[in-house]
Amino acid sequence: MDTFICIFLVFISCFSSVASRPHLPTHNVRVHADADGLCSAAVEPHNYPCHEHKVTTNDGYILSLQNIPYGISGKTEGERQPVLLQHGVLMDAATWLISPPDQSLALVLADEGFDVWLVSTRGTDYSRGHTSLSPDDAVYWDWSWDELVAYDLPATFEYVHAQTGQKLHYVGHSQGTLMALAAVSSGDLVSMMRSAALLSPIAYLGEVTSPLARIGAETLLGETLHWLHINEFNPRGKAVIELLKYMCKEKGADCTDLLTSFTGENCCLNSSIVSVFLQHEPQPTSTKNMIHLSQMIRGGKICKYDYEDEEENKKHYGTPAPPSYEMSRIPSDLPLLLAYGGADALSVARDVELLLDSLDGHARDKLVVDYREDYAHADYVMAVNARQVVYDPLIAFFRLQ
Repeated sequence: MDTFICIFLVFISCFSSVASRPHLPTHNVRVHADADGLCSAAVEPHNYPCHEHKVTTNDGYILSLQNIPYGISGKTEGERQPVLLQHGVLMDAATWLISPPDQSLALVLADEGFDVWLVSTRGTDYSRGHTSLSPDDAVYWDWSWDELVAYDLPATFEYVHAQTGQKLHYVGHSQGTLMALAAVSSGDLVSMMRSAALLSPIAYLGEVTSPLARIGAETLLGETLHWLHINEFNPRGKAVIELLKYMCKEKGADCTDLLTSFTGENCCLNSSIVSVFLQHEPQPTSTKNMIHLSQMIRGGKICKYDYEDEEENKKHYGTPAPPSYEMSRIPSDLPLLLAYGGADALSVARDVELLLDSLDGHARDKLVVDYREDYAHADYVMAVNARQVVYDPLIAFFRLQ
């Protein structure tokens, strides 16, 4: 779940009393940062081994990283290929642990013989540390996904690579795919990456059909918060809720069915999974990051953050306009799996096809495309049948690399 999905979820949760929230299914455990860590909150209760790690980026952010070295079935010794799981915006590593154990990708991979690593990006509850800044400081939030590409992802890759001595498989969802695509198109991480599986891939966003996502971009929701000096985009905060109320009055925004309005019509979610999600997410990001994503929707391009001022852009990039990330520069021999759905209103099929066009020169035996007509954005991380239709093929792809 990415981009604007989580806003809808917190929108309805903020207007529901705690007493009215549905009873959680028995597999659920709370995954908030007031616990000792994500391991004790969401992994160890299922009897899986889990170790907490901290990674410091070159610009001082301290990221939370969890390692599930093996599962509760299958082999526990010998070389196990590492897999790094990267969530999308407004989410954290709990993305991969919300479903029951036999359906949560992190635990499925561990049971299938992989050495699993989970990371939460800067600003989320588990990764709010910094060597010198506080989240109360405006400068703490002065970043967009450009910095996730330049700092968070390299720091995490380098750490896991040093710990394991092996190249990494990578799984990203939504913004997590954008981070990897931007990095490898710039020549980064390739020497440490064995393969990448991209679920609901985000590169181009110009064809987004989600009414609320498009309204948010076109009505300058992020820019409005920035003008109000609200640097942390907190979907549980009063300012975001008030803006959502306004958006729901706009033509084309049917807020009686907010999930569909944001993600497209997901085929395969059940109410208990959505209830679990509502208990634990969304997570904060920076307002600047939301502006950057909105720029992509409005402009249809994959560029660095646009400061909307030629002199400011020159200061940062040496050019009056922000440079592009060129998807055609992704190494043609890097094994890629792209999984996308025909019902997705955020990772829209037409945008994914633009990405595939830019990969026209990719080695045919290194590119796997998995298209499901009935899947939408949330299905790729929460569908009841995701184990069978997404994760099993993903695991088979990894084993071929």
